[in-house]
Amino acid sequence: MVIALLALVNSLVATYLYLWKTGRAGTLACTGSGGCAIAQFSPYGWFLGVDVALIGAVGYAVLLLVALVSIQPRHLESRRVSVALLALIAPAFLFTVRLKYGEWVVLKVFCPWCFISTVSITTCLILAWLDWRRTARVAPAPEESARMPLAA
Repeated sequence: MVIALLALVNSLVATYLYLWKTGRAGTLACTGSGGCAIAQFSPYGWFLGVDVALIGAVGYAVLLLVALVSIQPRHLESRRVSVALLALIAPAFLFTVRLKYGEWVVLKVFCPWCFISTVSITTCLILAWLDWRRTARVAPAPEESARMPLAA
C-alpha cells in the first residue's frame, strides 16, 4: 500500500511538473535558487526526446496500477506481481540515479520535487525488494508446483 501511495503522489507531482513545463499550469513552486527550472529545461529534463516529467507521470501511474493489483487479496502471495513491481521500480531507480547525478554534479542545482521523487523511488525499491524476498519464501519451488496435483 505504501508503494501505491507513493506512486499516486509522485504521479500527481510529475504531472504538475509536466503541465508547468508545457505552459499548461501556473507558476512553479520551487526553491528561490531556481533549481527546478534549471533542471527541467536542461538536457537532463529530456530522455530520448521525451520530457522526463512526462516519463515520470506515466511511469508512476503504471506503478500505481501494479501496486493496486498487488494488494488485492488473491495477489498477496503472488511472486509474479512482486517481480512485476521490481521490474518497474529497478529501472526507474537507475534512471533517477542518472537524473540526480545530472542535477547535483553536472548542473549543481537542487530541485525539491526531484528530491521527493528520488526518496520515493528508493523507498519503493526497498519495499519491492522486501516483498520479492517475502514471496520467495512463501511460493513453492517450481519443481514442487509442477508435481502438485490440480484441485478438482
